[in-house]
Amino acid sequence: MYRGSITDKDLIDKVVWECDLCYHFAALVGVQHYVANPHDVIDVNVNGTMLVMNLAYKYEKKMVFASTSEVYGRSLDIPFSEDGDRVLGPTKIDRWCYSTSKAIGEHYAFALAQKGLRMVILRFFNVYGPRLDSIESGRVASIFIGQLLRNKPLTVIGDGAQTRCYTYIDDAIRGIIMAAENPAAEGEVLNLGTDVETSVMELARLLVGLYGKGEIVSITHEEMYGLSYEDIPRRVPDVSKAKKLLGFEATTPIHEGMKKTLDWFIRYFESHEKHV
Repeated sequence: MYRGSITDKDLIDKVVWECDLCYHFAALVGVQHYVANPHDVIDVNVNGTMLVMNLAYKYEKKMVFASTSEVYGRSLDIPFSEDGDRVLGPTKIDRWCYSTSKAIGEHYAFALAQKGLRMVILRFFNVYGPRLDSIESGRVASIFIGQLLRNKPLTVIGDGAQTRCYTYIDDAIRGIIMAAENPAAEGEVLNLGTDVETSVMELARLLVGLYGKGEIVSITHEEMYGLSYEDIPRRVPDVSKAKKLLGFEATTPIHEGMKKTLDWFIRYFESHEKHV
């Protein structure tokens, strides 16, 4: 095992050369990074990704690239299909830098595929599960769980009516392996996730119910992220392509997946953070 950064050329050269199959999942992710440090988001996600892809091409390694549902931006063409249009806000809104950085990675993967790179691109939809981020940071599920464990109110942005499709990690891993091993996926971009919508408010209420207590409060976008953030009202994938090419379907119900996730975070909190 090596520890380092995808911007470290010597390290990545060694790692890619030694591997049989390159899963490029490294990125700077999380809304707090988009709005607070867009420079590093772009640097890591664009320059680091180009380095990994160039080396995969150089050493003739097949590559699976982790993209994101964020590439669709605020498109209203629901559900999002892989060949649908992307709709983004203005470049002065830092929130869109992550979407743009991942889209550049996709463009570069397709460009190298024309030269012979064997690759598949996966657009993930709100993957969650044990070990998701650190407590009270990262994605909405870990933020809510951290707030629960620290006896803080769960902070729902706006009215909480915005929806996401939460995909449990076991389903995501199964889909990743299927995409990596199936020749039919080569050269393709695939949505990977569930198409079952859950509102942010429903998620907050579910976690409070699973935990047995908790308060929910509403705050504005500006209170949470300042002026450099725009929300997306709905984010739903068209999952028919992954089903057709791979036979993949996400099957874990959100209440089951969130229960497993919450239980893991409770154990982690009890053993690592509670006594610090």
